[in-house]
Amino acid sequence: MGLQVEKSGNNMARLTIEVSAEELEKAIESAYQKNRAKISLPGFRKGKAPRKMLEQMYGKELFYEDAANALIPDAYEQAYDECGEEIVSAPKIDVVQLESGKPFIFTVEVAIKPEVTLGQYKGVKVEKADLDVTEEEVTAEIDRERSKNARTVDVTDRTVQEGDIATIDFEGFVDGEAFEGGKGTDYPLTIGSHAFIPGFEEALVGAVIGQETEVNVTFPEDYQAADLAGRDAMFKCTVTKLQEKLLPELDDDFASEVSDESDTVEEYKEEVRNKLSERKSREAKSALEDAVLEAVTAEAKMELPEPMVDTQVSQMAQDYARRLRYQGISLEQYLEMTGMTRETLARQLRPQAVKRIQSRLVLEAVAAAEGIEASQEEIDEEIESRAETYNRDVEELKETYGESGRKEISQDICVKKAMEFLVENAQDKEAEENA
Repeated sequence: MGLQVEKSGNNMARLTIEVSAEELEKAIESAYQKNRAKISLPGFRKGKAPRKMLEQMYGKELFYEDAANALIPDAYEQAYDECGEEIVSAPKIDVVQLESGKPFIFTVEVAIKPEVTLGQYKGVKVEKADLDVTEEEVTAEIDRERSKNARTVDVTDRTVQEGDIATIDFEGFVDGEAFEGGKGTDYPLTIGSHAFIPGFEEALVGAVIGQETEVNVTFPEDYQAADLAGRDAMFKCTVTKLQEKLLPELDDDFASEVSDESDTVEEYKEEVRNKLSERKSREAKSALEDAVLEAVTAEAKMELPEPMVDTQVSQMAQDYARRLRYQGISLEQYLEMTGMTRETLARQLRPQAVKRIQSRLVLEAVAAAEGIEASQEEIDEEIESRAETYNRDVEELKETYGESGRKEISQDICVKKAMEFLVENAQDKEAEENA
């Protein structure tokens, strides 16, 4: 196989791949053997017509496409390994020469991994989160648990208050005309849940059971129904039923009922405090990593080829569709429900795709600059962890990964270490300002 590599601007490359005439002939003959039973020729039973007669009848190009499709994957894979470049996009293939008796030549246009010029990455200044847990936070968390265990009772002797569950009938009007989807009956609405348009629930506070109440609101500018976005509307609402939540008493019985670890209120409060502290630590760690990486990325320089971004967007869209399937929704159903198209979804995902690529490239560059490496022991430990997660045999999984898989795992470990390095070397902006 012959291979030529031409680099162009914006980290793009064109691979010109040449497969010998002999290999092409084998592929054409294989395509003939595979397809001859499907082709009819007068005077011959199906599958018995000679190749030359089929080519005379239907054209010598009859088996070219199948032959090319058979040759391209292996030839491209070999070129991928031999070209010496790190390819970061799906290939764009163009056939240059496809003719029996001559070499098969095709080109592949690909994006190659861009170089990253790092700016300051050690000692970047970021704000570190406060990890202290306040009494107010403990109380709020306990109140949320009490709310989950609350019982509801009917209310008949007062007006609607914040926190009530109001069952309502409603109909919406724009410019005096009822609009589609603006009518509902026996709808349970928790006042203060912000489930409806801003201002709707607040306007129901003070409403009297059984009496019609006019609610005037403005649809948000980004409302999903474009014909209603930004427009004023009036809803005629009637509260047909009103309920309130009665929270359980905060006593030892409640504490022992909602917790497997606590028997008293004091023990329960301490348990909640510890869990909040752990949650804050996790959230703070994630926020700190994001802030440090964003600061380092802002100082770095790189030129992302568009096909690299396109490939990342495509992968993210596939992941998104997979998550929707787990929820029992197809991507097509989701797009129809939201009024989006695949193109709209791709545009929405693009900024996130760019950020994801930049972050990964910066971390790889930091790992290279600091000589960060992954040991064979660390790689083996990661494979063992994955084997346990996916209930696979360790040795079988090691064989499946092979050298290329181990290289990817090594890169992932180095990226993780680079992130830890950046966080360890970050400085607290607020502490420095107060010093």
